[in-house]
Amino acid sequence: MSERGLLLVVSAPSGAGKTTLCRLLIERLSFRFSVSHTTRPPRPGEVHGRDYYFVSRPEFESLVQEGAFLEWAEVHGHLYGTSVAEVERALSGEEDLLLDIDVQGASQVRRKLGAQAVFVFILPPSLEELERRLRSRGTEDEETLARRLARAREEIRFAPWFDYVVVNDEVERAFEDLAAIIRAERCRPARALP
Repeated sequence: MSERGLLLVVSAPSGAGKTTLCRLLIERLSFRFSVSHTTRPPRPGEVHGRDYYFVSRPEFESLVQEGAFLEWAEVHGHLYGTSVAEVERALSGEEDLLLDIDVQGASQVRRKLGAQAVFVFILPPSLEELERRLRSRGTEDEETLARRLARAREEIRFAPWFDYVVVNDEVERAFEDLAAIIRAERCRPARALP
């Protein structure tokens, strides 16, 4: 058995169901979630160290200067970053790590780690369904919704750049597609042979 864990990078436009699928990966396939740093305030129910490491903008910028992030980006006015140490800890052992990051962050990880990571893009079944999902949340005003939909169109253009694309038209089927990708990746000689 290989001594390196599987690093799975999952990206999707807001509303595609990425968070639900990532939770299933953690629950059913024992992936460890990579806890990102962010400058945004916690949402109700979010816990520091479990959901995110909530830091101030000056703290975040200091970490950037120290080279502490594998990837980082500004999204909707807030900074988000993945710790190099977090990824190295996972990949140095037999632990599988899940990075739930945007397209911009995935691009940075691809440049730095290449084939050491597996990149999956989650697509909604259609832009109309994506808009319906975002509206049903009831958490955004029209301006924010329009911005998220415009960003989704941009992000979807990058789908061919990923190793795999999973259409989330039905959660269980999409999860089974993800599980099949993981099974196939674990069979690659670099991971399966001692």
